[in-house]
Amino acid sequence: MINAPPIPAGQALAMLQAGWQAQAAGRLTASWMLHGRPGIGKTEIVQALAAQIGARLFDLRLTTIEPQDLRGLPFFDMERRRTVWFRPEDLPDDPAQPSVLFLDELTAASPMLQPTVYGLLQERRVGPHRLPDSCLVVAAGNTVEDGAIAHDMGTALSDRLIHLNLTAQADDWLAGYAVPQGLDPAVIAFIRTRPDLLDTIEQGLRRGDAIACTPRSWARVSALMGALTDRRLRNIAIAGVLGEAVAAEFQLVAEDIAATVQLEAMLATTGAERLALYPASMHGLTALVYALINRADADRLPAIIEVMAEVRTLGAARGAPFAAMPLAELCTHGFEQLIRKALDNGWQDAFLTSAAYASYAGERQAAGLA
Repeated sequence: MINAPPIPAGQALAMLQAGWQAQAAGRLTASWMLHGRPGIGKTEIVQALAAQIGARLFDLRLTTIEPQDLRGLPFFDMERRRTVWFRPEDLPDDPAQPSVLFLDELTAASPMLQPTVYGLLQERRVGPHRLPDSCLVVAAGNTVEDGAIAHDMGTALSDRLIHLNLTAQADDWLAGYAVPQGLDPAVIAFIRTRPDLLDTIEQGLRRGDAIACTPRSWARVSALMGALTDRRLRNIAIAGVLGEAVAAEFQLVAEDIAATVQLEAMLATTGAERLALYPASMHGLTALVYALINRADADRLPAIIEVMAEVRTLGAARGAPFAAMPLAELCTHGFEQLIRKALDNGWQDAFLTSAAYASYAGERQAAGLA
């Protein structure tokens, strides 16, 4: 068991960023280990880190290499009468170029390979080859308890690492991955209302199921939603990703959303005509909010702000069933995500000139919420 506190993927990424900054400043030299169930996003975290710090990523899948692949090949130097080793190209060696050495599937690697990895993790060297100070070392792997192919991590290996124990958390995944990556609104709306189904590996192991839900599988479902237009075939594929029971529940929600969310029509109209187009289910409204965020661009943003602001008024304007829904909370959450996207893209002036947003902000200020 990994007796480190569980943290979401976003916090793990922030930790690695802090580790890199400390290493770049000469205050810390350490190797990091990401533990987590299959599909939780370990690889995506390292890819995001490399992109954010402008580093070249060296991705080594340790289940596919042999010890000599890390040490390099021997060559006999006749003049000096000694054996020298050619460095493998998979290891960083440029001190001027920031790099991340990612040792993936560490716990699934052959025990014969682990002693070779020890030197990279602790002394930052293998044979005569030394990693430059500009290289951050990150490893990742599953545990035996995850139902994955894995070997127990011995103390000699464990002691060389700072361990980060990843767990899937719906809010973190939605804000840090699903929304920025523009996943299908039906997937986002479903996980927001059923966060317990983001990761079902533990329950699947208890039941003996071969298929379980993971963050990676939900991203795959999002891709299927856009790739397969035949609904019957798409549902078969989704069941093959999520398992029959979860897929059936998701498909009901997805069909309701497809039938009720009319984003383009709403952006093209105003007043009572638009008011009548709002979906009358929480799933549908949630999907609408995320669809607005996904579709936002510089030209559409003013109209999208108007539609988003109108969500909070549906209870008074249309009565049941809207009056029983947490519309103010949904509207506020939507605006938080929309403002974040606008700031990232330099579109924030649209909020300063929007009468709809000014009315929304004024109501929150009057209620003491701003």
